[in-house]
Amino acid sequence: MTDTYTPPKVWTWEQKNGGEFASINRPISGATHEKVLPKGKHPLQLYSLATPNGVKVTVMLEELLALGHSGAEYDAWVIKIGDGDQFGSGFVEVNPNSKIPALLDTETDQRVFESGSILLYLAEKFGALLPTDIAGRTETLNWLFWQMGSAPYLGGGFGHFYAYAPEKWQYPIDRFAMEAKRQLDVLDRQLADKAFIAGEDYTIADIAIWSWYGQLVLGRLYSAAEFLDVESYTNVMRWAKEIDARPAVQRGRMVNRISGDPHLQLRERHDARDFDAQTQDKIAV
Repeated sequence: MTDTYTPPKVWTWEQKNGGEFASINRPISGATHEKVLPKGKHPLQLYSLATPNGVKVTVMLEELLALGHSGAEYDAWVIKIGDGDQFGSGFVEVNPNSKIPALLDTETDQRVFESGSILLYLAEKFGALLPTDIAGRTETLNWLFWQMGSAPYLGGGFGHFYAYAPEKWQYPIDRFAMEAKRQLDVLDRQLADKAFIAGEDYTIADIAIWSWYGQLVLGRLYSAAEFLDVESYTNVMRWAKEIDARPAVQRGRMVNRISGDPHLQLRERHDARDFDAQTQDKIAV
């Protein structure tokens, strides 16, 4: 970054910033095309992709099913954000912000968007993974909202400039690497004497935070584990590995995944049996 940039008095969009997601970024909202969303047989209809925010919801749904909440059965439809599916008219009706994940509860005709809101909605709907006492509930929501406020620095900040920007610039990488490491330190200190983020019980706070920071330290985000020296955050590593071993988490990671190992890709999920019969390795045979 050798040239000094002087911002104009009024910024205008010229779609020339480049980067991996330049073709789908724009400074306006709303639908770009007409497209009706598909609907399956279950009351819960999920429209998503296996990004960290999408994984939060599929892990939550699989955890609820593992707890015996049969009403948490769901249809998961893939939204290919690289193709602009999130700008279809049907999706915009469910989430006017055009971001995944988005959930439609056809039993109540309730739309739910923002991943943290979806986790909270499901926890309250099924009475699970959220403490009912005010102290435990508040501590859990403290950390849920911490994640919602912090992750944009990790994803949109560090992840963008380290992995996706068209050029590597030291200043933004240093700035956001510093913040990413500070956040990891916050978590490491919190987990020093606790089994889970909000205490001794596994909650929606763990699901939300693991989907970003757990996967980061496990080497699944941005190929940045060595760069951020994640092994030094020993408490976070212990917690991340324990959650990663949960069967519901392993299933949740597969849903709406469209890249990577074919046997870990369940692009659509409509039944629990799909994990055995509908992964990409089996469909391609």
